[in-house]
Order: sequence, then C-alpha cells, then structure tokens
Amino acid sequence: MTARRLVILGATGDLTGRYLLVALAELAAARFLPDDLAVVGVARDPWGEANFRRHARERLARHAPGLPVAVGDGLVERLSYVAGDVADPAVLAAAFGPDTSRSLAYLALPPNVFAPAIEALAAIGAATGATIVIEKPFGTDLASAKALNELLHRHFAEEAVFRMDHFLGKQTVQNILGVRFANPLFQPAWNREEVAGVDIVWDETVALEGRAGYYDRTGALRDVIQNHLLQLLCLVAMEKPDALNAKDLRDSKVELLRSVRGPTPAEVASQSTRARYTAGAIGDRRLPDYAEEQGVDPALETETFAEVTLFVDNDRWQGVPFRLRTGKALATNRREIAVRFRTPVDPLFGYEGHRPVNQLVFQMSPDRMVLDLALNGAGDPFCLEPAELELTLAPQDLSAYARLLVEALQGDPALAIRGDEAEECWRIVEPIVAEWEKGTPPLLSYPAGSAGPTGRTVA
Repeated sequence: MTARRLVILGATGDLTGRYLLVALAELAAARFLPDDLAVVGVARDPWGEANFRRHARERLARHAPGLPVAVGDGLVERLSYVAGDVADPAVLAAAFGPDTSRSLAYLALPPNVFAPAIEALAAIGAATGATIVIEKPFGTDLASAKALNELLHRHFAEEAVFRMDHFLGKQTVQNILGVRFANPLFQPAWNREEVAGVDIVWDETVALEGRAGYYDRTGALRDVIQNHLLQLLCLVAMEKPDALNAKDLRDSKVELLRSVRGPTPAEVASQSTRARYTAGAIGDRRLPDYAEEQGVDPALETETFAEVTLFVDNDRWQGVPFRLRTGKALATNRREIAVRFRTPVDPLFGYEGHRPVNQLVFQMSPDRMVLDLALNGAGDPFCLEPAELELTLAPQDLSAYARLLVEALQGDPALAIRGDEAEECWRIVEPIVAEWEKGTPPLLSYPAGSAGPTGRTVA
C-alpha cells in the first residue's frame, strides 16, 4: 500500500539536501510520486514553512541543477515543516497528524539519535500502519546492531523496517542476479571448480571531503566493507532464491552470510590490510596528509584504505578467495566486481606476451559489463591473445536513492536489509576490527593519488 505521508526526521541535514530531496525530485519528474503524497520535514532549526521551502530550493539548485523548474516548484509546494526535537512525541504528533497509517518515517539522522526517535515514533502510535527507513550505519558493532534491532522489533514489524543500502539500488548490482540466474552459459561455471577468485573493489579519488566528524570514528572497513561490499558479496555468491520477493531474496542472502568465514585473530595479519593516505596530488588537486585534515584525531589511526580476504564455507565456494577492497584518495575511481575464472593448467595454445585472464567484470559508475576472453592472435593462429567484449548499459531511469525510496513508499522491502542480515555482517567484520584496534596488522600509508599501499593493489 503506497504511503500518503512522508515525514523526514533531520530534514535540514546534509543527507536530506544532497540525496533525499534530489531523489524526490527524480520521482516527481518521472511521475512516480502519488498526487496526494504530503512531505513533512522535522528538524531543530527554528524555521517556518517558507524558510524550509527556501532551503529546499537552494539544495535542489545545487544538487539537481538540471531539474525542470516546474518539477522543482511542484515538489517544493508539497513541503511543510515542523520545528522541534525529533525525540519529542509532541513534535512528531504535529508532523504526522492524528492518523499515522500509510506514513513513511525517514530517519535522516545521526546514528546516536536513532533510538530516541524510534521511541518517540512508538509513543505516538506510528508502529501501527507506518513504515520506518533507517540509513546506515546500522550499529557500530554486533552488540549495538542487536540492541537496535531489539528496539525496532519491540515496536515495529520487521516488514515495516527498511534498512537502506543505496548500493542495492544500482542497476549493475541488480544485473548480477539476471546474469547469474537467467543465463545457462554462466551457471555451470559459477563455482569453485571454475572460479579462481572474486575481487569486489570500491576505489575512490575523493578524499575526506569535510566528513571527519563521521569518518574519523568509522574508517573504511566499517564505512564500506561491512555493509556495501558484503551486500555485493551476497549477490555474487548466494544460491538461487525460490522467487524474487523480499522473503526469498533475503533468505538466500542470510544463508550465504552465515557461510562466510572471516579471518581468525591469527589470520588477520595475512588476510587484511589497513592504510591511510598521506599528502599527494590527484590531477591538479593537492591533498594534505589525512592526519592533518581538519577534525581528524591522528591517534585514532583511522584507515582510509581497507582490504580483506574472506572465504565461503559451502560446497559451491570452498577455498575460493573473495577479496573486498576500498580506499579513498586513490589515483582512479575503480568500482567493480571481477569474477576471475581458472586458466587451464595444460593449455593447447601458446600465448603472445602474458597469459590472458578469463573474467567477467561488473563495473559501476559508469555501468558496464566486460567479458575478458582469449582469442586467436592476428599472427600465429595457434597463439592466443586477450580480447575484451564490452557492453555499456543505458543510464538507469532512476538513481539508486530514488529507486530505493520508491520501493519504500510502495512498501516493498525486497531491496532493504533485514535485521539478521545486518547482524551477520557485523559478525563477519568484528574480529577484524578487534585485531586492528590492537595494532595488527600495522597501519600502512600511501600517497594520495597513488594506487594504494605498495603490494596491495588488486589485480
């Protein structure tokens, strides 16, 4: 049942201005927003409706410059505003009105405000008929994730809770399922007999970008690997679900996560790398040492680069390494999943230069799929050389944020993370976090604009 009221808690924050308002504008332009949907912002800023609408116009102009004027005006006219504490039931009662059914509460809030906001929502009866959206991070460790789940389940049904990970709204990510399960070509090769390894990479040229308040107490492992990249691992490695619905999709993901074996404390040093960038340049952009960025506490030894090797202990994947890597301030943006197939031990053909690698690569930003093969060379027909078959996908009709938002408005949690999923992700990374906090392995460094710490570049 489609929501009739969207209440944004934290409506004047950066997340709302940079992503949520833009996603709403996309949905309005594509005519996905119901005509009767009311959008109510709640925040501490002592504004009136006119101030909030002016703020929304400024954010849309900055972050959605190509938006048609009529669409932006139409969205802004939907907006209303309630000033006050999101943990105050009286404030939320004013925002929701007397009937909380068919409402969507979007918690665009710092994690430390989740619990009091949830309690306030429960106090006004929003647990009956309302849906709640929570952005990551979902907890800071396994214990806090369990505590947050317990609080949510005390007041809301699991089906009414949308834990959002915008990676799941990317079309290339969703295409993993189609490629795997709708193409008999790949199904027989998608196992330990044919796959040598899987690399899941999210390298970025962006640096801290003023996010020290959050990032310096989080780091690359928690910020990207614990949630985003483990979700990609699920889609690459999980068994075929019985159906493409919320229950079956998420059952398959949880089954896979429960089979993931992270490194033991003794293995952390050999199966993980942590590093942070030093001063350098990316193009004509000069970057200071991370430790000298404003708001950073060097004593925390926060990593800006993380790489972890995991194994899946089941019949399909036993012994196959899954390497998850992410880093900031690197030389290039590299956002991809590479499934590397095994090379024959005794090849019939010779090779020109290095031996070609057979792999299927799902690239994000831009959205492309690449199949690397070995083909006969132009000279000696019995000598092989690498060839690349490429498909560039058409731009997706909606951004990842907009796609997930429309799913939430329509009440379909298939692309949301279930509570047990979130806990399993923390179970996997928590032993790594514990060893890193003890200083194992040592924190390496890499110059901004480089490929990462020496010797740790994914092939």
